[in-house]
Amino acid sequence: MAQTAVLHKILHVREQEKQDAQMEQLKAVDYFEKAAKKLYHALKTKEQAELGLEKYMKTEVTITVIKEQSVYIDTLNKKIVALQQQVQQARKEMELKQLKLTEAHVEVKKVEKMIEKREQLQFETEKKLEMIEMDEISIRQYTNHVQN
Repeated sequence: MAQTAVLHKILHVREQEKQDAQMEQLKAVDYFEKAAKKLYHALKTKEQAELGLEKYMKTEVTITVIKEQSVYIDTLNKKIVALQQQVQQARKEMELKQLKLTEAHVEVKKVEKMIEKREQLQFETEKKLEMIEMDEISIRQYTNHVQN
């Protein structure tokens, strides 16, 4: 039983590590989703700005308005590039956290399997001892019966 007690302690530690990894993975997913939403909204804004610029080009407006709109679109393009890098970094981080969670899950399963094997071995050993004791009792009873 002492063997499995140590393994149960190890299992508890591994399960805690798994829970920590799961929390980190959830945070990484949340961060990725937020970054992706920012990128989506920036792309949507750029699309609207380009449609506005196109509309300005078809109508009679001053060159200043067209220039301002073009500068705004360039600014959005720079923001989009930065957001794309942020999303890519967030995706890498999320994948790394998922990998760590998977590894932690595997470690928990390994320890659980070791505990299961040790408990099964212990059960079988106890059964064998019980059978030996039963055989000894039977032999004693037979010997006592034959002597009487």
